[in-house]
Amino acid sequence: MSTGRVVFVGAGPGDPELVTLKGHRLIGEADLVLYAGSLVPRAVLAGARPGVQVLDSAPMTLEQTHALLRDCARGGGLAARVHTGDPSLYGAVAEQTELLDRDNIPWEVVPGVTAAFAAAAAAGTPLTLPGGSQSVIITRLAGRTPVPESESLRSLAAHQATMAVYLSAAEPEALQAELRAAGLPEDTAVHIAHKVGWPEQELIPSTLAAFPNAARSRHIGRQAVFLVLPRRTAERSRLYDPGFAHGYRDASD
Repeated sequence: MSTGRVVFVGAGPGDPELVTLKGHRLIGEADLVLYAGSLVPRAVLAGARPGVQVLDSAPMTLEQTHALLRDCARGGGLAARVHTGDPSLYGAVAEQTELLDRDNIPWEVVPGVTAAFAAAAAAGTPLTLPGGSQSVIITRLAGRTPVPESESLRSLAAHQATMAVYLSAAEPEALQAELRAAGLPEDTAVHIAHKVGWPEQELIPSTLAAFPNAARSRHIGRQAVFLVLPRRTAERSRLYDPGFAHGYRDASD
């Protein structure tokens, strides 16, 4: 019995041109493409070979997706498991690789562009600034999937670092309440990025005081990320300051 392999490919946020070259190549070489149809647009899969099975995993269970990946690999094929964004972030990859390891099937992960970075790029706003926030916290509200108490959103927001909040579009008022409880001022910038990278993407600049109404009035769906941007006062970067010496340049007066 020959053994193929499984690759987890990060599809990026939705724009087919934001898939890495490696990810695009592997989709084109795959003997099976299994993708999360509720999140990954079909345009991302346009490079799949004619006649290859391209299956939507949305209605499937873990056991069903594993059987498809296992059978393809055991037959000597390459199975591409295509995840939205980056597979390492809210991708439920660990439970899949555990089953692959159990069945001695080789696998690898190809990283992708996550929505927070695509949203920052589309909005033209940096996530870190000289003299401002130097950290980015990626988190979510607790919901059907719990969040550890030590990682509650209000406790993380109290650091006043930049935050990218995923999987929370259904409860913008709850997100607002957590940010307020952390002591963030009402004029804190909150950008809403909905379906970033898709043809129908929406980028809505707002504030802590106003963003729930903005989200509700625009009928923002679950494919949204909130960028919370405190401490936006910036200084000039020292790296390019003429008075700042480093290994490649002497300081000037």
